[in-house]
Amino acid sequence: QVQLVESGGGLVQAGGSLRLSCAASGSIFNVMGWYRQAPGKQRELVAANARGGATNYAESVKGRFTMSRDNAKNTVYLQMNSLKPEDTAVYYCYTKAMWTGNDYWGQGTQVTVSS
Repeated sequence: QVQLVESGGGLVQAGGSLRLSCAASGSIFNVMGWYRQAPGKQRELVAANARGGATNYAESVKGRFTMSRDNAKNTVYLQMNSLKPEDTAVYYCYTKAMWTGNDYWGQGTQVTVSS
């Protein structure tokens, strides 16, 4: 049974930082990453990579957000610096299982950036 457990969201002032974590279990994962969805908007990619590959970042977060992953722990992190009000959204952890190709999503964690 695949499970994704997210942590680290919250409320922060503009210019501040937050770190999100997502611990996955139940499989070996190829792609891991983060998406976000703001009210009234479509879910969008924030950052993701395939195991051993380069990380793909949304243009809006380049230079401010850094994704890292620990494959031994099946954990992916998102360090968010210089946060802006427009970063306010529910952030979802995403994984694609190595052998089945199935997609899995975390429960979502709220990030709110006040101006």
